[in-house]
Amino acid sequence: MAREIERKFIVRDDRWRVASTREQRLTDGFVATTNSHKVRVRTYDARGTVTIKTERIGIRREEFEFPIPLDDARDLLAHHCGGIVLEKVRHNVVFDGLTWEIDVYEGALSGIILAEVELPEVDAVFTSPPWIGQEVTFDPDYRNTNLMTCSKARARALTVDYRGPILPVGRGTVS
Repeated sequence: MAREIERKFIVRDDRWRVASTREQRLTDGFVATTNSHKVRVRTYDARGTVTIKTERIGIRREEFEFPIPLDDARDLLAHHCGGIVLEKVRHNVVFDGLTWEIDVYEGALSGIILAEVELPEVDAVFTSPPWIGQEVTFDPDYRNTNLMTCSKARARALTVDYRGPILPVGRGTVS
């Protein structure tokens, strides 16, 4: 059983790009979701996976990931995710000993750039990179299940204006 302990942030600017060590194109879809659980299908690097994520308790949840044939993953995405898939390019950036995953969303979500960091413990102390903005770990607007179904207008409201403050302000911050 794998335990996932992660926090999610809006990316403030492009300074992370010079430190990117890996880039992967991902396509995600959900074959099942509830308020607290989800079953995700993903393709990346000519591979397919099915991942089961359990209810989140704070920043922790259980996650079970299984490899599946790429053709099966593509079929699930094409025919069993309600026609809704999310496409993004994931970049890995190491900062202060932790690997940050920077997701640059495409299509209707173009302009949304989020960073996630997996932590060894719930109360782990870490240094945020200078390109990290507002924390959105607990903001439902930034959950992939909600991003997949948001309108283009709503997606624009969730993007960052690099010339000004981070948008939207407020909800979901953790101190």
